[in-house]
Amino acid sequence: MKIVLIVVGIIVLIAGVVAGVLAHPAFGVYRQVSKEKIQGSPHYYNGMFQNEEPTPQFTGDTNGPDAKHRTFKMLKRFMLDKDTIRIPQEPIEAVKTDLKALPKDSDWVVWFGHSSYLFSLGGKLFLVDPVLKPEFPASLMLKPFAGTDIYRPEDLPEIDVLIVTHEHWDHMDYATLRDLRKKVKKVICPLGIADYLRYWGYSDEQIIEMDWKESEALKIKNEELKITCLPSRHFSNRLLGTRNQTLWASFMVESGDRKVYIGGDGGYDKRFKAIRERFGTIDLAFLENGQYNENWRYIHTTPEGLEQAMLDLQAEQYFTVHHDKFALAMHPWQEPEQNARRIAEKHHIRLLDARIGEKVDF
Repeated sequence: MKIVLIVVGIIVLIAGVVAGVLAHPAFGVYRQVSKEKIQGSPHYYNGMFQNEEPTPQFTGDTNGPDAKHRTFKMLKRFMLDKDTIRIPQEPIEAVKTDLKALPKDSDWVVWFGHSSYLFSLGGKLFLVDPVLKPEFPASLMLKPFAGTDIYRPEDLPEIDVLIVTHEHWDHMDYATLRDLRKKVKKVICPLGIADYLRYWGYSDEQIIEMDWKESEALKIKNEELKITCLPSRHFSNRLLGTRNQTLWASFMVESGDRKVYIGGDGGYDKRFKAIRERFGTIDLAFLENGQYNENWRYIHTTPEGLEQAMLDLQAEQYFTVHHDKFALAMHPWQEPEQNARRIAEKHHIRLLDARIGEKVDF
């Protein structure tokens, strides 16, 4: 009887700890303010958002009798594979720029590593997918490389437009967004993300929630600005459970005669050609490059997919992201940048190749 009570006590304790962790605001609460918009989307059917093309989450030799089996095999390989240098042995050289002192009258970008970056376009400041404050519980999953974790929300100036591409932990960070709330004028996000933002203290006046192929005209600093929400080929799931209840997206920002494409996360498909046909000349494109694997080639950009995406978009210049800060796949940590340089040299593409924190004009 005593053993039974001990076992029951341990189970209750574990359950309490798990419940306490899941109650953390970082996990969000689906208040479903956006429910009507979500269910009215042409991309939401069979109980979830769908990609434009059939997109299995796992492929290759991880195929098994069910998704749980495939997930277990991937996690096991991720934890035990020691054949590649996934984490740099020395601190990465980064630059600590005074972001508040940067010029307002030129177009530039400052990359914070992975998929977080700040850019100026037409005198307006845009911040994309900021992950700048490693607090619990995100700190359990995301371990920044030594030398890369040098910026905090307080380092940022006031932001005209914050863009969140999807809900994954390496793109939508609770602590960072919480601390930036009073600095942000407008937030652009895909369907469903607004529920998180409201729960974290953002007002309805700050949030613009969009479906694929919707556009929003804004007037900032007495100048017109247009942002279009565009497809990507990815998925969403912030916690174990039902997938694809919020949308993932890429975005086109148009200011005057300048266009900047924010690619978000996603595997290669026909969208890049369609975007080129719709928007014409693109001044700068940010493309995912890193955390890829053959087993998830449909939901992340492989090196081959990156090359073809660049050729399809035909942008004037590119900046690749999703690397140099977190090890979320099995490839060597330097490989994504090496791939981008090889592709750029092969096709005479202008690649903006910068250190973390370095201001680069475009």
